Amino acid sequence: MPEIYPAMNIVLGISASIAAYKAADLASKLTKQNCSVHVVMTGGATQFVTPLTLQTLSRHPVTTSVFDEKVSWHPGHIELADNADLLLVAPATADIIAKLAHGFADDALTAIALATRAPLVIAPAMNGKMWLHSATAANVEILRQRGASFIGPEEGMLACGYEGIGRLWPVDDIVRQVLAYRTRIIQGPKK
Repeated sequence: MPEIYPAMNIVLGISASIAAYKAADLASKLTKQNCSVHVVMTGGATQFVTPLTLQTLSRHPVTTSVFDEKVSWHPGHIELADNADLLLVAPATADIIAKLAHGFADDALTAIALATRAPLVIAPAMNGKMWLHSATAANVEILRQRGASFIGPEEGMLACGYEGIGRLWPVDDIVRQVLAYRTRIIQGPKK
């Protein structure tokens, strides 16, 4: 019999990459693993996959703006930040990585990232030249120094037609990594 874990509150941030369509599968698989998935989409991400799709698969309203209304008096993005056990950004573009590294808070996702104390896990997806650019490498290093973890990217055929690094890790592998975080959170820090 599979082990049943307590629910884990995951804020799933989706940025404007063609790989955003894979976030639908990611939200679905995490939900099936007893994770409470709260999706936050950048404006560009909504051009690749609809909020309704993610709402249906996650079973929660999707946040697309810091001005999205909530039932309670708490600002929605702060409530999500406070209740998150993990902030997972998948896919993460070069743009969102730069914003996270430099403390921008110009949309719901970046505002949540600044307000949460939950671990930050980033799954990049972008053109290989963008991933290998020195600016992106510097931004990744800044985030790693702050404790962020990176899952991928991997090599393969990219949506732009190039072969190289920059593909989003397979969804099943991302799910496994997230579930490993859940185990660490349940067990607490090592003594």
